[in-house]
Amino acid sequence: MFSVTALLAGAWGLAFVFLNVLLEQAGLPIPAVPTLVLAGALAAKRPEWGLAAFALALAACVITDVAWYGAGRAYGGRIVRLLCRISLSPDSCVSETQLRFERWGARALLLSKFVPGLATLAPSLSGALRMQLSLFVGMSALGSALWVIAFMVLGTLAAPQITALLPQVAALGGRAAILIALLLVLYILFKWVQRQRVYAELRMARVEVGELYLMLQRVPAPTILDVRSMSAHALDPRAIPGAVHVPPEDIAARIAAVEANAEVVVYCNCPNEASAARVAQLLRRHGVVRVRPLLGGLDAWVAAGYLVTDTRSAPAAPAPSLASSRPAAATDLPKEPEAPSPRQRSSS
Repeated sequence: MFSVTALLAGAWGLAFVFLNVLLEQAGLPIPAVPTLVLAGALAAKRPEWGLAAFALALAACVITDVAWYGAGRAYGGRIVRLLCRISLSPDSCVSETQLRFERWGARALLLSKFVPGLATLAPSLSGALRMQLSLFVGMSALGSALWVIAFMVLGTLAAPQITALLPQVAALGGRAAILIALLLVLYILFKWVQRQRVYAELRMARVEVGELYLMLQRVPAPTILDVRSMSAHALDPRAIPGAVHVPPEDIAARIAAVEANAEVVVYCNCPNEASAARVAQLLRRHGVVRVRPLLGGLDAWVAAGYLVTDTRSAPAAPAPSLASSRPAAATDLPKEPEAPSPRQRSSS
């Protein structure tokens, strides 16, 4: 007699496993973990089918990883920031992903599939940082295999319970498809609300790039903190003149050097200035009241046409004191850009 188990354990089921994993790894909010658990349960009775499902899931992971690697290599940090901006995971800010890479190196690829927000960002960041292709493919394949095996084994262990539920799900017919679709919508809604809650917590007054330019004409000028990660700094070595680079992981150790009455502007290149806002909140909790993130970060400063410095050409020097990092005089500051302002460009 025809059964849902026979249907899933056939060619249609294998195609579904491959497509589900491929779409999830491509960045769509379609969880593949339930599919891998179900595949593991079906593999308990049909090991040859389970081996094929494993191979197809692994291939889907490697295919998407190599594609994101190529995008990162071609477009650099821009593709990483784009993925961070459209991701539903609130903890997938580009600076946090880069920090994990700085700590773990290529080993980050072994665990990236298990970390929310890292699975899609890790391959593109590997390409942007020019990781050797052979090393990337090897680590990606090994990490993907660990991820697929972990959830298929979980399904195999729970095979009796899962296979007992399948006839009941099949009996629901179209209602089962509606229920699955509803659960998917609820999952996407939950992730979206979670992301908005994080950004609501980081909501505070921002300083616009034009206002910052005028602030830099004053004496004393504000302290400017560049809180991009080391990897982000390497990908884009440009900086606002006079800024002090303090990676987020180092800010706590150097926070005492910031004067309580100092005027501080913090910038990064994260969507919604997430890293800059976190650092600004930390400074406020330590008594630095006059601190604001830069709206749009470094990208907005560059887009407005203001001058930047190239940190690659700067001589190596000890880390400067945050309290003495302000430009001394207005003559040392970047001049107003000769290019038309955004308002002028829009009016023309």
